[in-house]
Amino acid sequence: MAEFIRLYEENPDPRRVRQIVEVLRNGGVIIYPTDTVYGMGCDITNQKAVEKICRIKGINPKKHNFSFVCADLSNISHYTRVITKPVFKMMKKGLPGPFTFILEASSHVPKILHSNKKTVGIRVPNHGVPRAIVEELGQPILSTSIRDEDEIIEYSTDPELIFEKYQNQVDIVIDGGYGSNVPSTILDCTGYEVVVVREGLGQLEEIL
Repeated sequence: MAEFIRLYEENPDPRRVRQIVEVLRNGGVIIYPTDTVYGMGCDITNQKAVEKICRIKGINPKKHNFSFVCADLSNISHYTRVITKPVFKMMKKGLPGPFTFILEASSHVPKILHSNKKTVGIRVPNHGVPRAIVEELGQPILSTSIRDEDEIIEYSTDPELIFEKYQNQVDIVIDGGYGSNVPSTILDCTGYEVVVVREGLGQLEEIL
């Protein structure tokens, strides 16, 4: 059964963060808060953990678009190919924040995901909990949103209900308070023009 851990966005308890990272290093799957919706994630380099997330969510890893949650922009060049100056400018303006930037993946990414994916989504949430976890782990975590079966509320926002639903499937559910039910704005930056793939919490006009 999963552990239910309360963490505050401002100054998350380092001891708890280390405990969560230990679970990630051992192939665990966690559910965590972000500045938008709750996410499910694991260490990107742990193949078994990636497969576990795919099983839980009923998705095909070769077809699904995963995002990487990073602590900042310092080592994203490891996971992406050339980022143009205008795109990098947008990323600096929009991150940390409610945006997911789709970029060309470096050769390092398909090895991680065992897929033929040519793109990767990069996310730096404006939330202390996931960023503290990623910093302690020393590399990004794979991220996919927690969806709700309810037709009206697309995303689950109550950590206790999320725990109830996933307690026998994941290792840790982090209670960071109520989440938003509006996801990040997804921007495809792989072509000549930036394309809004999904309208979410972030406004493109703010970062252009």
